[in-house]
Amino acid sequence: MLQITIPGRGRLELKHVVLDFNGTFALDGTVLPGVVERLNRLAESLELHIFTADTFGTAREACAAINGVIKVVSQEVVGPEKEWYVKELGAANTVAIGNGANDRLMLRRAVLGILVLGPEGTAAEAFDAADIVVKDINDGLDLLLNPKRLAATLRR
Repeated sequence: MLQITIPGRGRLELKHVVLDFNGTFALDGTVLPGVVERLNRLAESLELHIFTADTFGTAREACAAINGVIKVVSQEVVGPEKEWYVKELGAANTVAIGNGANDRLMLRRAVLGILVLGPEGTAAEAFDAADIVVKDINDGLDLLLNPKRLAATLRR
């Protein structure tokens, strides 16, 4: 568990991170540099859940070295499934990280939504759902690995 006090917002008790795969921490089915190391450091205190439609058919192999659960979805429209998953884990204890239109619902549902401006781009409709916008996935993961940065960004 990761506990963070945000001045003006209160205490967050985080247990889970739900991440989109392609576009968020992978490009064309390949994990971006620096991500595996950061995710495994996070996995020491949080449960990792990787959500993907596996567009390129590489997710399981690409994520084999990551200490987390890989959820390959079969539905064409996955936004509601991602939101439901966050709700079932416990939205009050879950961070959601994504970049796409189908991440909008989970970003809004989670207690903390991080939107990634990665090399694949970012869906404009996901902006309103996020609490934080970062320029790349490693910056977003570093916020969780260095909670004082997170507190500085979210303080009111």
